Parts: sequence; structure tokens; C-alpha cells
Amino acid sequence: MSSPSSGPLKVCILGSGNWGSAIARIVGANAKANNEFVDEVNMWVFEEMIEGKKLTEIINTTHENVKYLKGYKIPENVVAIPDAKDAVKGANIIVFVIPHQFIERICKDIQGCVEKDALAISLIKGVTVKDNGLQLITEVIKSYLNIEVNCLMGANLAPEVAAGYFCETTIGCRDAEAGKMLKTLFQADYFRIVVVEDATTVELCGALKNIVAVGAGIVDGLGLGDNTKAAVIRLGLMEMVAFASEFYKNTETATFLESCGVADLITTCYGGRNRRVSEAFVKTGKSIEELEKEMLNGQKLQGPETAREVNLMLKAKNMTDRFPLFTAIFKICYQDLPAKDLIGCLNNHPVHM
Repeated sequence: MSSPSSGPLKVCILGSGNWGSAIARIVGANAKANNEFVDEVNMWVFEEMIEGKKLTEIINTTHENVKYLKGYKIPENVVAIPDAKDAVKGANIIVFVIPHQFIERICKDIQGCVEKDALAISLIKGVTVKDNGLQLITEVIKSYLNIEVNCLMGANLAPEVAAGYFCETTIGCRDAEAGKMLKTLFQADYFRIVVVEDATTVELCGALKNIVAVGAGIVDGLGLGDNTKAAVIRLGLMEMVAFASEFYKNTETATFLESCGVADLITTCYGGRNRRVSEAFVKTGKSIEELEKEMLNGQKLQGPETAREVNLMLKAKNMTDRFPLFTAIFKICYQDLPAKDLIGCLNNHPVHM
């Protein structure tokens, strides 16, 4: 990595939901404690009114995101900014942590405002569709901004990270120097970083595990127990590995054993929002959209949308039969397949591994 600056590196965080606010606690503290970075960290906040006050003003005066991460202080050197273009000005490192549905919109907004030698890192778990194929979020960012983009994925439920419970995460970075710098920016005593070169698999894990978590939630909603849930998790992992090897070159199966892979899959299938909302989807009969509004306090669900995007790719390649779990979850979420039919779709699962 060619150094983007001869002096300390300026950091910008794009996003301020619960995960963005949780990671801001770590990044803010590390930026202030380490001479490698400028003390002040910009954080773009989608402006909202909370009890008559602007959310940015609340964060900048109380140093707490009262909507998305109530009860946890954000370091005072993290400054909330309502305009993304202003937030990225002069930034050498840009941390993307927004719902994947909004990535193109934000990239278009900041185009022309980003330093040419800036480095980006995506904490976004999702994919987009392009020409009946999938486009990784890092690829989307690079296509708009023409900068190097890395990724961070792991078993990192935001409230637990905010509370300082020990966990691990994986940074996918093909440049050793950049990986070392990013590790310095993100690592904490309770937030252990492992850097691997296989960035593609790291990112795919972060997206695909949300589909499997929907399946886990459906199992919970049906009351089928832990044995069935374990089977869904295992078969889901098989489909994740098969999908990566089928559609992407040079992916490494060993990466699935990092935090971004099996650990994140297990955590999401037991404690994530995709599991919770999918369980409610089965029990209440309400739509995914209704439950998002009722249960997620303005946050977005990734699993159903990723299942839809993956299904487009599988259909284009006539491969839906090879991925019965991914396909069944898509049909349950979008084509009114009864949730109870999930298990029947898995009985004759093909062997991928």
C-alpha cells in the first residue's frame, strides 16, 4: 500500500446505526490513542429528529446515539456530520457501515469528494445484483470511487461489541501493509482482529450467512428444535462454500473457519436480527416489511433481500436445484411457499463438500 498521507491518517465512518455506532467506540478510541491517525473522526449520520432535536446535535452534545445504541457513550473525538460529502472531505480511510441497499446512493453522493489515494473498508454484509450476477459491496464502492476497498466481517453482534464482550473478527485485505494499519485502527482488548488475504471469501461469508439465519429463524418459528436448526446451519454452510467456489475464483475453504465464516454463521443463527424477524414472520403471519418497522427501530433486514439477489444469479445459471436451502428461503420470503415446507426442500439435499 502506498501511504495515502505523509502525516497522520484522517478517518471517516459512513453510517451510524447500531453497528456503526458500536464500531465508532473502538475507532474513536484508537484514533485518539495512536499517532498514526488524526484524533478527530468524522461520522456521517443520516439526520433524523428525535423528540424535536436533530440526531447529530444529540450525538455531538451527549456523545450517545440515543436511537440506535442507547446507553453507550461514543468518544468525544467522534463528530457527527449530517452531510456525507462533508464527512469524507480530507479522509484517508473511509469506513462503510450502512445497510447494503443504500450503498450505491451514498457512493453517488460522495463521488468527486473522496481523496484519490484514500483507502476504504466495508463492514457491510450484503451484495447487489448486476447483469443477473452478484456484485460484492467492495466492488460497488471501487466502481464508483476508484479506490482500494477491503472488508471486515465476523461474529460481531453490535450490542455485545458495544458492551465490550470479547469477540473476534476478520479483515480481508490483500496488502500486508494496509492490513497492519487497519488492524491498528480496529483492534481492541475485547475485539480481536485476524487479517487474511482471501478478502473475497470474507465478504461472501458476511452476505450469505444472513440467508441461512433466515432459515434458522423459520425453524425457531416452527418450534422444530435444536437438531433441526443445527441441520439447517450445516447445510447452509455447505451452500455458502459451494456458492463461493462455483462463482468466484481463488476462494479458500479455510477462510470459512475464521470468525467471518462459521463463527458469524452460528452467532447470526442464534442471536441476529435476521433470525428474530424470521421467527416472528412464521409466528405472526405478518410481512417482512411490517416486522422490520415493528422490530428493528429503523434498521434494515439483510437476509431476505440477499436471498432474492442470490436467487437471480442461480436462476440465470439454472442452478437453483443445487442450492435448495437458499432457494427455499427465497420462495418462503417472496413467493408464499409455506414455511413448514422448508424441511421438505432439504430432505434430498445434494452433497457439495
